[in-house]
Amino acid sequence: MDPLASLFPFGWQHYLLGGAFIGAGVALLFVCTGLVGGMSTVFSSTWSFVVKRPFFQQARFTDSRAWRLVYALGLILGALVWSLGFSDGRPGSTDIPAWQLLIGGVLVGYGARLGNGCTSGHGICGLGSLQWPSLAAVLTFMGTAFLTANLVGRWFA
Repeated sequence: MDPLASLFPFGWQHYLLGGAFIGAGVALLFVCTGLVGGMSTVFSSTWSFVVKRPFFQQARFTDSRAWRLVYALGLILGALVWSLGFSDGRPGSTDIPAWQLLIGGVLVGYGARLGNGCTSGHGICGLGSLQWPSLAAVLTFMGTAFLTANLVGRWFA
């Protein structure tokens, strides 16, 4: 049996293609504008519209909030284009109540800001721009994920 089939039962090609598109998009943003396309800063820059505390009113948030909102809108529109043009037409669903999703989203956004970026932001933007703190963060994330997966796998086996 192919060892990749057990790791990727639905194939690995779409992961590779998705990663290439994400990397190309972030690289294009940086090459064309000099801007780093991490999403966790969208959280703080958006809050800077309504929260007047000094943290949220830093120039790094207020000066970049317009393009960051356009960037976030592009992600939403990209998902819409995918769902309309390339999916099987069935909407995604979950049994999780909307209020729990909202609270979870706010907590994840807060945690990403607290960690100076989310896991994918450190992995894509941080490593791509050779930021050593991002390397430490990614190694920590991956080590923790490997350890957790192995412990849970043995516990539930």
